[in-house]
Amino acid sequence: MFRNKLFQWSIVAALAGFIFGFDTVVISGANLPTRNLWHTSPLFHGFFIMSMALWGTLAGSVFGGIPTEKFGRKKVLTWIGVLFLVSAIGTALAQDPYTFSFFRFMGGVGIGVSSVVAPTYISEISTPATRGRLGAMYQFNIVFGILIAFLSNYFLQGVGGVNDWRWMLGVLAIPSLLYTLLVMGVPESPRWLVTRKGDHKKAREIMEVIGVEDPEKEIRLMLEAQGQNTPSKTQFFNRRNSRLIWLAFMIAFFNQLSGINFILYYAPEILMRIGLGTADSLLNSIAIGSTNLVFTFAGLYLIDRIGRRQLMIIGSIGYIISLGMVAWCFANNASPVLLMVFLLLFIASHAIGQGAVIWVFISEIFPNRIRAAGQSFGASVHWVFAALITLVTPYFLDSKFGIFKDNPWPIFAFFGALMVLQLLWVVTSMPETKGSSLEELEKKLSGSTTDRELKPVPPLGKPGIAEN
Repeated sequence: MFRNKLFQWSIVAALAGFIFGFDTVVISGANLPTRNLWHTSPLFHGFFIMSMALWGTLAGSVFGGIPTEKFGRKKVLTWIGVLFLVSAIGTALAQDPYTFSFFRFMGGVGIGVSSVVAPTYISEISTPATRGRLGAMYQFNIVFGILIAFLSNYFLQGVGGVNDWRWMLGVLAIPSLLYTLLVMGVPESPRWLVTRKGDHKKAREIMEVIGVEDPEKEIRLMLEAQGQNTPSKTQFFNRRNSRLIWLAFMIAFFNQLSGINFILYYAPEILMRIGLGTADSLLNSIAIGSTNLVFTFAGLYLIDRIGRRQLMIIGSIGYIISLGMVAWCFANNASPVLLMVFLLLFIASHAIGQGAVIWVFISEIFPNRIRAAGQSFGASVHWVFAALITLVTPYFLDSKFGIFKDNPWPIFAFFGALMVLQLLWVVTSMPETKGSSLEELEKKLSGSTTDRELKPVPPLGKPGIAEN
């Protein structure tokens, strides 16, 4: 399988997702130790320690589309590896909360830019038949990184005494260095070469390697779409793009208002609330990461078979059931085992639905001319709400000042109610995008059609992964 260049290059680009996932969760191991070390207030701890990486991620996602368009996908993929490496070393060695926050912000910028450039790159080198699976590899690497972070935190607990959290954060330097070296070997996106650089020869060579049967036809389609662009049509915020912007906003908004980052960031603390000790809560965090990985596999398998929309419906129903029952369990002091079962159902619902779909969907609905800007917009919405949720969480969970310090059931009930709205949005407004080329999607989604099902077109190249 690794002989297939398309698969290889997609995996390497998707490794940015591994660092994304690892960095997202590894901070949970430093939550309580850094609070005790630096004696920070709930506001300071929430803003500077826990959510600073998310503010960096927001900055990276907002502005990441600019260098991605100007310098190309490959150069940006390489530089985010450098940011990851410097951030890991800096946070591990930080001697005060301000230095710690600076390096967390730097790593966050890398994550934010990666959430723009990696899905964009994978989408642009994939064929219609494999775009969903290859794009979902980014999400798979995110959840794999989450699982490894939980495992790493568990096994490094106590290694450095009161400074074990430094080892937890510093170990991220290893995959960051490996990723940086590997990404140097991937080619540039052929679509970027054609539409931004006019290098048809190089683009043709890359398309031949990944198995496109008629590279000339592909180039003609790209140039045709590009030739239809007037200055007004290349602007991002205009009436022509309003439907695409709305779709990207809604899927990103609902992704975070499911409560997924709330649970992942504060998993040990939440599990302690249900009667588990510190060691048990860290061990059960591994169960969360494992469930996430298994059901992401399921989503990856199904995304090009039953489609993005069906996975979102399945995930939404699972969200509603699981969040409702988690709220009920907290409200009625149910057994920790029962509550853990429904927490795992929530994770499974996210992995097979929103987790598998979001980055694929956003990366494919925007035309070539504004794809990086569209990915940047969707990622920005995602990270704005992720940062806000992480920022305000200490006000709800803090053992002394939290609004729901005694029982957090209203938080889960709130997330569950929003997932009812997500289900309604998916059923009434979300289009299906599987099986269509990026150019075909541009015609369908930028036009006046409101059909939820888009007519598939035959793939132009050989699948990057064999069909089963």
